[in-house]
Amino acid sequence: MTTAPGSLSDRVLELARLTLVRRVITAGAVVASALLQAFLIQAFVNPANLLPSGFTGIAVLIDRITALFGVRISTDLGMLALNIPLAFICWNRISKRFVFFSMMQVALSAAFLRIFDFQPLLDDQIMLVVFGGFISGLSIAIALKAGASTGGTDFISLLVANRTGKTIWGFIFASNCALLVVFGALFGWEHAAYSIVFQFIATKTIDSFYHRYDRVTLQITTRHADAVMDAYIASFQHGISCAEVIGGYSRQRMYLLHTVVSTYESEDIVRLVREVDPGAVINVFRTDNFVGGWWGGHVDEPVPTAVPDPAKLRAREAARRSRQGLMQDDGR
Repeated sequence: MTTAPGSLSDRVLELARLTLVRRVITAGAVVASALLQAFLIQAFVNPANLLPSGFTGIAVLIDRITALFGVRISTDLGMLALNIPLAFICWNRISKRFVFFSMMQVALSAAFLRIFDFQPLLDDQIMLVVFGGFISGLSIAIALKAGASTGGTDFISLLVANRTGKTIWGFIFASNCALLVVFGALFGWEHAAYSIVFQFIATKTIDSFYHRYDRVTLQITTRHADAVMDAYIASFQHGISCAEVIGGYSRQRMYLLHTVVSTYESEDIVRLVREVDPGAVINVFRTDNFVGGWWGGHVDEPVPTAVPDPAKLRAREAARRSRQGLMQDDGR
């Protein structure tokens, strides 16, 4: 007996609502990310003499500088020494779960660097740079999509964003540039140039796989606004506005719904709207900037797909009952 794709996806979403399942997903992704990072450092970064970005890059640079003086502080020890104090600072200021799983990723990466001895798979410098950059970005994206991170600058950026509402990516970029200058002066500008390409490929890979902060606007034209809005509000966390319009050709009354959502949610919303109203017309276009209150999902959760925020379920159910009462009073 075959299972219909729709019922299978619904079952998966039901499982995704279980806290235990979500934590297992995060833990599994963290282990995979840490293993990839250890493999990256041993099989790509060290053989090609590259410098990663962020705190991992600082740990690699400390390793190589101290090795020049005969007192080596290995990369794994550097990663732990740099991240542990920052984790203590962030513990009560950002999500504890995010800090815990991020430090789990850092600790496992350090442990895997001690346990394994991955050998280079490629001999060509260009291939090491290209594929190394891809693996670097992939390892970071896996951790981010699962509700964790690789620590370091992710801690700092989230801490500053929560306290001030501002981003510090300009400062992080300047810090990476300073590291590359030091690296190039000590170990050769050719290797620094290769490291720039390596970091660029890693960044583009992250952008390709991680879309939590990319937004699109949905304009939905429908004759069944109440049904569409009820289904939407029951499944997603974003607000939605409704305006009454007149069809230019039919001269019939219709409704124009407007909402801004994450790109990873848009396909599910379109599918939901089409199930409620097969005749709905949906226009999806990119949103470059958004000012105002916007729910971007919990940073310490796997990227949700049609999974309501458990903390808001009770309030949302009360609001739904209130809307139904108003509609009955209005004779609708």
